[in-house]
Amino acid sequence: MSNKTLLLIDGSSYLYRAFHAMPDLRSPSGAPTGALRGILAMLKKLVKEVPADYIGCVFDAKGKTFRDALYPEYKAQRPSMPDDLRAQIEPIHAAITAMGLPILMVDGVEADDVIGTLACQANALGMQVIVSTGDKDMAQLVTPNVRLVNTMSEETLDEAGVLAKFGVLPNRIIDYLALIGDTVDNIPGVPKCGPKTAVKWLSEHGNLDAIMANAHQIGGAVGQNLRNTLEWLPMGRTLVTIKCDVDLSVEMPKGFDSLSPRDADKPTLTNLYETYGFKTWLAELKNDAAVGDKIAAEGNTSALRSFAPNESGDLSELARDYETIETEAQLDTWIHKLNTADIVAVDTETDSLEPMLARIVGISFALLDGGSSTIGAAYLPLGHHYADAPEQLPFDATLAKLKPWLENPSKKKLGQNLKYDQHVFANHGIALAGVVEDTLLQSYVLDSTERHGMDELAAKHLGLKAISYEEVAGKGAKQIGFAAVAIDVATRYSAEDADITLRLHHAFAPQLAANPKLDFIYRQIELPCREVLFKMERNGVLLNNSLLQKQSHELGQSMLRLEQEAYELAGQPFNLGSPKQIGEILFDKLKLPIIKKTPKGAPSTDEDVLSELARDFPLPAKLLQHRSLAKLKSTYTDKLPLMINAKSGRVHTNYGQATAVTGRLASNDPNLQNIPVRTAEGRRIREAFIAPPGHQIVSADYSQIELRIMAHLSSDEGMLKAFEAGIDIHRATAAEVFGATPETVSAEQRRYAKAINFGLIYGMSAFGLAAQLDIERSAAQNYIDRYFARYPGVAAYMQTTRETAREQGYVETWFGRRLWLPEIRSSNQGRRQGAERAAINAPMQGTAADLIKLAMIAVQNWIEEDKLKTRLIMQVHDELVMEVPDEELELVKTKLPALMAGVADLKVPLLAEVGVGMSWEAAH
Repeated sequence: MSNKTLLLIDGSSYLYRAFHAMPDLRSPSGAPTGALRGILAMLKKLVKEVPADYIGCVFDAKGKTFRDALYPEYKAQRPSMPDDLRAQIEPIHAAITAMGLPILMVDGVEADDVIGTLACQANALGMQVIVSTGDKDMAQLVTPNVRLVNTMSEETLDEAGVLAKFGVLPNRIIDYLALIGDTVDNIPGVPKCGPKTAVKWLSEHGNLDAIMANAHQIGGAVGQNLRNTLEWLPMGRTLVTIKCDVDLSVEMPKGFDSLSPRDADKPTLTNLYETYGFKTWLAELKNDAAVGDKIAAEGNTSALRSFAPNESGDLSELARDYETIETEAQLDTWIHKLNTADIVAVDTETDSLEPMLARIVGISFALLDGGSSTIGAAYLPLGHHYADAPEQLPFDATLAKLKPWLENPSKKKLGQNLKYDQHVFANHGIALAGVVEDTLLQSYVLDSTERHGMDELAAKHLGLKAISYEEVAGKGAKQIGFAAVAIDVATRYSAEDADITLRLHHAFAPQLAANPKLDFIYRQIELPCREVLFKMERNGVLLNNSLLQKQSHELGQSMLRLEQEAYELAGQPFNLGSPKQIGEILFDKLKLPIIKKTPKGAPSTDEDVLSELARDFPLPAKLLQHRSLAKLKSTYTDKLPLMINAKSGRVHTNYGQATAVTGRLASNDPNLQNIPVRTAEGRRIREAFIAPPGHQIVSADYSQIELRIMAHLSSDEGMLKAFEAGIDIHRATAAEVFGATPETVSAEQRRYAKAINFGLIYGMSAFGLAAQLDIERSAAQNYIDRYFARYPGVAAYMQTTRETAREQGYVETWFGRRLWLPEIRSSNQGRRQGAERAAINAPMQGTAADLIKLAMIAVQNWIEEDKLKTRLIMQVHDELVMEVPDEELELVKTKLPALMAGVADLKVPLLAEVGVGMSWEAAH
């Protein structure tokens, strides 16, 4: 049997990983399918990539094991299996069996023990053994003939790999695990003995027995911990040791022949795929025979490169035989292909991740070659510089040849985050046009909760392992720039990116087309918004550099003053930036009450703790003030001047369009959305955002947008009337809750009502409201009860929304943006309640995000249609900021609020308030 291969799959290891990694997917009947889909995708990929003579898919059996008898606390802290996962166990087993893969479950032991026994038996027979697992404990099984493969992380561990990862060889993994313990399985180790200490002890003493024998020689607190644990360690070693002598005679009556894979049971698989809505796999089953005939007829692997963009989004293997465009003749041929293709995926390779600074190193293209179903992809190197680099086509002349196609709006283009590439082309004087698809945005609209990187999308939706940037350029300090990457390697990497992008588009497009609401979000909101954001980023914002420098100096002086005041209150100097020293002062010296602890058991000094302590003690208040000023100084007044673009003289933020799950935009480098507006120091920073001579800053902000959306979604009569009449909604709420007339509502009552209005739409509890208003919890609950009594439509909406979210796993904005809630059916009460709060708030935040994006699109269209010189320069929360020439100011002040109010017809009027000034702060 020495030439045989055994593949052992740790089903139990992957079960939970698949369940938690996948979104809350549902079958047509509403049954959970995330774990089922994840497990099957992993198995399909694994079996395809690892040919084996014998295969065993091993799961834990129900009931207790011998370890529970030895140690009753074993895994005692683990929560019970979530109901949604339990419901998928039976179909998972049925599908694996129908795939022809043998399943093993043995009472009284764990899956690890069955795998260990089989690995040892096969190893003794000279077989090659591959264990597919994500469990570090399995490293103890590795031998020259046994290696581990983690399908999800693409990690492979042989003996050298185990040593590199853990610092010890496989034959010392048991000792290593006994020393560090296993929190997942509730197995204690030596307190404070982490991996580094365990490796050090094993290196010095050889094994666990020798460490225990020499425990008296090991100094320090951890040495004392070791001596305190000596009686336990033998039991710990037993618990972490995989049992390799399990009796498998009943489960494997024919020995390893019992693990021979069988032909797939296609009728059963067809039924399962139909039941659980796996359209792509169902299409694969139906097309298997046709593909097999094609391969046999052609006698080669070209059929594996075919690509049929059908309704299921079926994708085949990557070709990886990409072309490098090195000659004028090749370039001319490809320009002809670009001009005749229906749509082309385009991607740039650059020398920087900063959009405004990046220069082109190369460009890749992918298209359906000649109108066929075969993808053709190529890489055009233009700026590679390294020893012996081959000659490349002339940079400027080549871009000039491509420019007519790149700038032609009728030539359709797609990409993954093409906003970045659009900046790169603009840096070379090319105005990219014809962008009709973006896979980043397609993925985001389909499920905003997942990761939208191309590599992750390829793995999840195509079952493909993309070449990572680190694989071609290296990691960390040794990473090279892309210009130094060998051109043949760059071709495989970059052309593959374009190839995968085209495949992803054909996988996503049918899903969007099948849902008119999502298609609207994608085509009428996200795609046009992408273009507006590009222009806003390009416009940038003018800064008063000298004012920022002055503010930075003043903040530094204030921080020094606060330090001295903190020293006096503490009775000694200390480092205000050190949580450890702060903890010693507050809790050891001053004996302030400990509010909560860190995961390591130390008293916490985070912002929530300091805020609570600051109510009664002066020192925590000083620390909070100091932290606030330090953050402003380091993040803004010191940093913003360094971020001014030398060419434009402006700061250019990057807007993340596929970041927040609710649809809101994110701002980074610099983050303009987090500049505090509730402190004088924060507002002063906005004074440095200025208009150039002859211009003014105009700020337009939706008024109480989320409360208006709540009134619209809930159809609550009281809220609708208040907004329709133009009454201050907080004053109206105060009048309802406190039984007063709007005219007699006090300032404090209005403040309470405002906290209730905003708190409840964010799911705030009575406890949270009490903390915010500094009142008794019973009083807060009374206010909430009276609020819902006066606004019954809001209460009904909240209850209906929770129920709908639980039924379908998501909620929607008014426009149809889908907001998935993976934890809405969680057995963990805290997570479930968090998802319920999100279910109530997400439609409002998401609808507000949709409205401000529609407003941006409407405003930019108006600017372009009327050929105005006004420019959009920022979007922050519900606010648009513009740079307006003096001669257009009155027009903008009149037209802008009407445009913003007219983007949607809600049951309550939308109101946009406009401010004007020479700075952002003056206009806000």
